Amino acid sequence: MTKHSSIRVGIGGWTFEPWRGPFYPPGLPQKRELEYASRQLTSIEVNGTFYGSQKPESFIRWREETPDGFVFSLKGPRFATNRRVLAEAGASVERFLTSGVLELKEKLGVINWQMAATKQFDPDDFEAFLKLLPARVDGQKLRHVVEVRHPSFAQPDFIALLRTYGIGVVLADHAKYPMLPDPTAPFVYARLQSASEQEDTGYAPDALAQWAKRAQAWADGKVPDDLPLIAAPERKPPRSREVFIYMINGFKPKAPAAAMALIKRLS
Repeated sequence: MTKHSSIRVGIGGWTFEPWRGPFYPPGLPQKRELEYASRQLTSIEVNGTFYGSQKPESFIRWREETPDGFVFSLKGPRFATNRRVLAEAGASVERFLTSGVLELKEKLGVINWQMAATKQFDPDDFEAFLKLLPARVDGQKLRHVVEVRHPSFAQPDFIALLRTYGIGVVLADHAKYPMLPDPTAPFVYARLQSASEQEDTGYAPDALAQWAKRAQAWADGKVPDDLPLIAAPERKPPRSREVFIYMINGFKPKAPAAAMALIKRLS
C-alpha cells in the first residue's frame, strides 16, 4: 500500500503471457496469477467486462482471491458506449450493473465507460447518458468515470457537465488523445499509456517522480501545478481524493514494473 492509502496503482488485467517470467515467478500456475498480482499491486482494471459479461461466480472468486484493501475497476460494456445515441444505452447499463458486479462488494473501485475515439461531444446526448449512471444500486455506492478520446471534449462545458453529476474523467497521457486533467469527482482516474521498451520500469525515473508528485497532490485535494486545466478550478475542492492510476499501454510487457516502481515511490 502507498503512503497515501487513498492512492491505488495497478495494471490492466492480469493474464498476459509476456508477464510470465519478468513479473510472475517461473512455474506459478496460471490460476494463481491474480492472487500473486494483487499482492504486488493495489488495483487492477478489468478490460474483459468491456467485451462481454462475466458470471457472478467470477466476481466472487476475484474478491476472495485478493487481499483486504485491493480494488478492481471495471470497464463498462461496449454495448453501452459504442452507439450513435448514448441516451439509448439504459438497458445495457442496467444489464451490466445487475450482472454480478456488485459481488465485488467493497472491492469494486470505479466503472470506466470508454467511448470510441470517433465519438464527439454532444452536450444533450452526453448528459442523457450521465443520467443513466446511478450513484447506488441495491444500496451499494457506485463511482463512474468516462473515457473520452475526441478533441471536441477538451472544453469547459464538458468539465462543468461532469461536475454537475459527480462523474470522473479519465486522464490519459496518450499521444493521440486529449489530456483532460481537471478533477470532476471525489476521485481522479489516470490511465498511463506511454511506457517505453527502453526503460527498465517502463517510465524513466524522472517521469515516475513526476507522476508520484501529481498523485500526492490529487490525494491531498489539490491539483498538480504542471498540468494546465481546461476549465476554472473547482469552487470547493475536497480535502482529499481517492486516486487510481493504471499502467495500461505503451509497451505493455513493462506495465507491472512501472506500477510497482510508482508504488515504491509513493510508499
